[in-house]
Amino acid sequence: MKMRWLIGIILIVFTIGTVMAVVVIENKEIDEVDVVAVNDVAKTAENQWGHLDTSMFDGADLNLPFVIIDQDEKVLYGTEAGLFTDLYQSIRDRDTIVDIQKDGDTVGKLVVHNNESEAVAELKKELLILVLTILASLLVLTVFYLIFLNRTLLKPFRELQTFASQVARGNLDVPLKMGRDNYFGAFTESFDLMREELSASKQREYESNRSKKELVATLSHDIKTPVASIKAITELMLVQAKDEKAVKHAGTIHGKAEQIDRLVTDLFHATLEELEQLKIKVTDMPSTELGGMIESANLDDRIKVDSIPACIVRTDPSRLQQVLDNVISNAYKYAGTDVMVDSSIDQGYLELRIIDHGPGISEDERPLLFNKYYRGGNVEGKTGAGLGLYISKYFMENMGGGIHCLNREDGFTVVLTIPLA
Repeated sequence: MKMRWLIGIILIVFTIGTVMAVVVIENKEIDEVDVVAVNDVAKTAENQWGHLDTSMFDGADLNLPFVIIDQDEKVLYGTEAGLFTDLYQSIRDRDTIVDIQKDGDTVGKLVVHNNESEAVAELKKELLILVLTILASLLVLTVFYLIFLNRTLLKPFRELQTFASQVARGNLDVPLKMGRDNYFGAFTESFDLMREELSASKQREYESNRSKKELVATLSHDIKTPVASIKAITELMLVQAKDEKAVKHAGTIHGKAEQIDRLVTDLFHATLEELEQLKIKVTDMPSTELGGMIESANLDDRIKVDSIPACIVRTDPSRLQQVLDNVISNAYKYAGTDVMVDSSIDQGYLELRIIDHGPGISEDERPLLFNKYYRGGNVEGKTGAGLGLYISKYFMENMGGGIHCLNREDGFTVVLTIPLA
């Protein structure tokens, strides 16, 4: 529609310019010489020759400027200054020249100025101004048209190019802007719909991968606890078994459990970097349930639990169970003694203290225990990846609590702080 308007405006400008040119040419008149008036002036000059003055021509009907010269081409009278140069120039200008005679002799000449050259020059000037005006109008229209093309055609394509570059780089959050006067509205809208679909597909893929990694990380971590129980039981069977066949079978089970533990550790390493994606859902839980959690880690009745204060804590039960399994399993593995669990309420937290009676660790190593992959100097001959306490710290801090450890004269203590509801 706007293109038609532009073409219509250009045609109107051309039409107006043509009409104005015709009007200018038609209205430009060249004054014609009035022969009667010229003869009257010449006759008056003849009668008053030698006594010419301005008043004697006041009643003349001649509407063209004129001069009267003598035989020596000296101007005796003129209606305007600068009309006469010489007869040669007057002839070139096609002026009207009439002889003035006195007693049969030519005494001078009447030169009537021809204004045709001035009229033609003025006509040329007016036509030039008209042409320049038309060209200026067309130039302005052209500039506006180029601006219009840039805004409605070129700019959308440049925006589409930028949009395509963003999509190619994987940045799917930047929408494609579309104006109401965009000629390619449906075309560009399709590209933006494609972006939204790609973004949704990418998000779905991300969510799917995250769920898979979370599942692998959770399962691989949780599998290690029952595997550790199987190993502990088979070790006890190896000690107690008397029959050679039972010893062989228990050894086989223990070896396979070791193999499973190594494979699960490798699998957990592969997903450890995605640990931050593990979901933690904190809820209110009565402290009475802590006894059951601790008991689930009591493999061979080596845990003694003191009375837990009645309260409501804020925690994720499944993640807290993983933490307790890790800490108690470490106490069994590295201390080799019975474990005591006592608790108290302190400044808005329920503190659980897992106490063993082993040798503990050096004070230099204690700040490093919660680092990823770190294992103390007392791990010789014991399997592990140095991840249990690291994961436990991550879970406890993201549940609003904390974990720390300390040496005692008669053993080692790990303290869990769980926020009260």
